[in-house]
Amino acid sequence: MIDWISFVIVLVASLVGASIVVSSYALGIRLLTIGGRTPVVAPAEFTDAITVISPEEAARAAKRAAKAARKSPLTDGRKRAAVVGAWACFAVSGLAVLYGIYLIVPALHGG
Repeated sequence: MIDWISFVIVLVASLVGASIVVSSYALGIRLLTIGGRTPVVAPAEFTDAITVISPEEAARAAKRAAKAARKSPLTDGRKRAAVVGAWACFAVSGLAVLYGIYLIVPALHGG
């Protein structure tokens, strides 16, 4: 017999947990961008399955990010606060993942 209440509890808990991780990470990326530290990833060589941007496209993206950082209306204090907030969001996201691992692995909590 299926315990549907337990099934619904697990469903809701997984949706809430995923929402917390994804939302805090996305907010952290947004705050990093607001703070003028846009993450630019250098192109890498992959197999034919993945399209890779050229070095020229990466240079243009870095130039656009630098231009956007210069045009920011925020003061230096607000930019620093945005970066600190970004790292706090990343910490929340990481702690949520670690807590999920703690709950899954029974040896960690004696279950």
